[in-house]
Amino acid sequence: MITSKQRAKLRAMANTLRPAFQIGKDGIGENLINQLDDLLEARELVKVTVLETALLSAREACEECTAKLGAEPVQCIGLKFVMYRQAKNPKNRKIEI
Repeated sequence: MITSKQRAKLRAMANTLRPAFQIGKDGIGENLINQLDDLLEARELVKVTVLETALLSAREACEECTAKLGAEPVQCIGLKFVMYRQAKNPKNRKIEI
């Protein structure tokens, strides 16, 4: 669990990020989860966009993705959400919180 100060730092870092994935009408599938898992291992902080045609809201998609990936939700605004997970490999750890 991350603290509110750590979350604020991660939110500030996420401002400059471009969304890495889009969730559409197909929803959250196995392939998307695997790709997000790889990206979280490489970057630790990921921004995702939920398209208007999706059957899920951004908050629902954020909750489902973070639960399946063991990540922490950082921010959910509008159609975008940000999640964080510390890399398992110490060599891939770039973010100090």
